[in-house]
Amino acid sequence: MITVSTHVLDIERGLPASGLVVTLSRATKALASATTDDDGRIAQLANSLQPGTYLLTFDIATYLNSQGRAAPFLQRVSLEVAMHDDRHYHVPLLLSAYACTTYRGS
Repeated sequence: MITVSTHVLDIERGLPASGLVVTLSRATKALASATTDDDGRIAQLANSLQPGTYLLTFDIATYLNSQGRAAPFLQRVSLEVAMHDDRHYHVPLLLSAYACTTYRGS
């Protein structure tokens, strides 16, 4: 069974990115959407996924604007991720208004 979680950290503020909407899609169909909690986490965005390629989209502009901050560069970050092993995938995102990075977490 493939499951997905995420953790978003706002490295510009040095805090978890709470209240950020993340959507999981496959092809053009949205499968799940959730908002990060106070610790910047979504413990289970989806479960029981079939092997394949998925798109995780992080709504950066809405998150920044909700805090009264401008979104001068990043609007959304979309990560196309291949999930073929029957296991848990944790996809963290480190972000600022001008940059982001990700990695395969544990």
